[in-house]
Parts: sequence; C-alpha cells; structure tokens
Amino acid sequence: MTKRIAIIQGHPDTGERHLCHALADAYAEGARTAGHEVRRIDAAALDMAVLRSKQDFETGEPPPDIRAAQETIAWASHLVILHPLWMGMVPALLKAFLEQVLRPGFAYRFDRRGRPERLLTGRSARIVVTMGMPALAYRWLFGAHGVKALRRSVLWLCGIAPVRTTLIGSVDSGRGIASRWQEKLRELGHAAA
Repeated sequence: MTKRIAIIQGHPDTGERHLCHALADAYAEGARTAGHEVRRIDAAALDMAVLRSKQDFETGEPPPDIRAAQETIAWASHLVILHPLWMGMVPALLKAFLEQVLRPGFAYRFDRRGRPERLLTGRSARIVVTMGMPALAYRWLFGAHGVKALRRSVLWLCGIAPVRTTLIGSVDSGRGIASRWQEKLRELGHAAA
C-alpha cells in the first residue's frame, strides 16, 4: 500500500549537512523506490518566531511557512521526525517548530469537559534521534525522557499512533556507523515504517 510520508528534518544547523540530513535523504530514497510519496519539511529553513504567549499559541495566525508545514502534515499518512539529541531532548528550534505547527484547532482541541479531541488520527510516525552517547545509555540510564515526552505527550495528544523510535548512538565514534544507519533508514523508508 502506497503511503504519503512527511519527513521533518529537525537539525537546527543550516550551515552544513549533518548525519540527520543524510538519514533523511536515505529514508526518502527508500520510500520513493517503493512507490511512496514523500514531502520534506526542514524546520531550520522556515521563517517562524518562537511563540511567547498562550493567546498567540491558541488563537494567533500561523506564519505562511507554518501553514505550508501544516498542509504537508495533514496530507501525510506517516511522519518521520529526525533530530539530534541536545541536552537530552529535541533542539530548541525543533520544539519551537512543533509548538507552531501543532496548534490547537489543527492538531487537537478540547471539548467542553476539557477532554482532548485528537485531530491527526490515522497517522503513524517514526522518531529518529542521533546522539554522541551510546543509545543504550540514553535509554536505560536516562530513560530516553526526551523521546518519551515527544511520543507520549506531543504526538499522543494529536492522535498520531503508532509511534516508533530509532535511537542512533555513538555517532562520533567513526566505525562506519553513518553508512550502516543510512542503509537501515533506506530499508525503513522502503517499508514506510
């Protein structure tokens, strides 16, 4: 079955290419080879400000780049979010993007009783996180808290499920890690998983 895939590249550095960019390319290549449709969002390239008030978050008008990103997310049946681990979590720029794009009224809303109505149901996701430390250390010693927050709070609130995670550790060690993981992401893209 053909899927519509939105790849959200969350590395904040636009000055040079990083492993996250290569992994996004590999996933997209694998997906297109299998006949899936792919659109990409580079969060660092978007013209957006940090939200600074509850009023702006709830009722403010999203900037044009954010509206375009919302259209891509609404179009997609599967999301892939790639980012490096910074201080145990997503980089601040990706967090700002998620706050802008997953606003009330687009991603969710609350009913009169305060219960969430999830507006992005029917979509699955994969979170891909690169890090300098071993992935096992992040998962077991630190509880992978940043990934859990993204998966269990943000994406859950919007109705995106299932959400799978890929943790890629020791990326600075050399040892052919980049090429092995690019091949793995190519396979995941082919399967749209």
